[in-house]
Amino acid sequence: MNKKISIIGSGFSSLSSACYLAKAGYEVCVYEKNNTLGGRARQYLNKGFTFDIGPTWYWMPDVFEKFFADFGQKPSDYYTLEKLDPAYQVYFGENDSIIIPGNLEEIYSIFEQEERGSSLHLKRFIKNAEENYNIAVKDIVYRPGVSPLELITPETTLRVGQFFSTIRKQVRKHIKSNKLIQILEFPVLFLGAKPSNTPAFYNFMNYADFGLGTWHPKGGMYKVIEGMVTLATKLGVKFVTNANVERIEVDNRGKVSGLFIDSTKVYTDLVLSGADYHHTETLLPKEFRQYSEDYWNNRTFAPSSLLFYVGFDKKLKNVQHHTLFFDADFDVHAKSIYDTPEWPENPLFYASFPSITDENFAPDGKEAGTFLIPLAPGIEDTPELREKYFTIIIDRLEKLTNQKVKENIIFKKSYCVNDFIKDYNSYKGNAYGLANILTQTAFLRPKIKSKKVKNLFFTGQLTVPGPGVPPSLISGKIASDLILKTHK
Repeated sequence: MNKKISIIGSGFSSLSSACYLAKAGYEVCVYEKNNTLGGRARQYLNKGFTFDIGPTWYWMPDVFEKFFADFGQKPSDYYTLEKLDPAYQVYFGENDSIIIPGNLEEIYSIFEQEERGSSLHLKRFIKNAEENYNIAVKDIVYRPGVSPLELITPETTLRVGQFFSTIRKQVRKHIKSNKLIQILEFPVLFLGAKPSNTPAFYNFMNYADFGLGTWHPKGGMYKVIEGMVTLATKLGVKFVTNANVERIEVDNRGKVSGLFIDSTKVYTDLVLSGADYHHTETLLPKEFRQYSEDYWNNRTFAPSSLLFYVGFDKKLKNVQHHTLFFDADFDVHAKSIYDTPEWPENPLFYASFPSITDENFAPDGKEAGTFLIPLAPGIEDTPELREKYFTIIIDRLEKLTNQKVKENIIFKKSYCVNDFIKDYNSYKGNAYGLANILTQTAFLRPKIKSKKVKNLFFTGQLTVPGPGVPPSLISGKIASDLILKTHK
């Protein structure tokens, strides 16, 4: 009889694992505590508007292609992908912005216009970033984080210095324009860490940005979730929503025997959790937990977020599908996240207006806007604070883009620390998992295979390879490969 495997959570990493394990012959059932699938990548629908609740950026398309190819499929079998051109816009002040094209040669021209000679440095930087991308994303990130030897290859040995320098040092060595520096330091924010703490080797994210480009699945990131669910269902995976896992049962041999879901025991041979790692361990008796509360409290977490989903009754001007507002001091904002956790006085923020390029997101003549302010995990979250910061960013939006929008707001919905805790059992309400700093890279991250409970495994952004949608797809493959290796 096929072994039964129960997967907790239905985010990208869980869906990835489910597909690989079902293909290998396991009887797979995914349990999701919320009423819709997708984990953090769910949808919010209101008055004809559509919003991706979680991820809105589609980077590293080759990772998605590799995932679907493992099943003899292509992304285009499930959703339509469009390359954005322009890729995004960055505001530095009132009527002062740089639009990043979707073409590398045009990006070189933009840099040269801003700072003479910078395009030559950028070409060298991107060449190095592409080499690092080929080493990291096509090889190292698919390793299970079991041993430090995984990081030692002929290629990484030649680049050892890049693990002990930082993105900030590398970028600022030759580029002087503060605007260009901010653009080059921006991609590492997807790793959940500051450029000053991120190894220079991680400049492969700049190749993901400029080299591979920014893409958009028509209908939004949720279309990717739907595609993966369709694929998983074809492979025989079963899904149960509104299924809150209350306890993981361990027998007297230290082996998983079942899950308690809504007070009912579900027998299983193996458990793979794509839910929050810390929360999953609280579902076990204390003697079976690998990591203490002190361990988690001393980790460097990627930020949480204050998000707003806003419906406007008109089309907005002077913004792109993805728009970044970097008119505030990045270091001061970063200090409020990583050093002295508090609400930032003058926050940077990001806005997505997908209805600019995709009519599926808003009724005709209207605009859908998603706004995001990065915040320290675990800070106070009240309706009053949410309202205060909504006013701050809307005032800034109006001033920077030279337009009035307050009177055109049909509705807004907020999402913050308390919601991440309630919906995803997220540790301190973090949004992106553990930051990818040197001391939390690869084998230094929480393990995929439990050291204390037989047949218990983990996947997702708190383990290898790290935060982000493409790493989550990869994490699902790593976890399934480790399960298959353990139970061959």
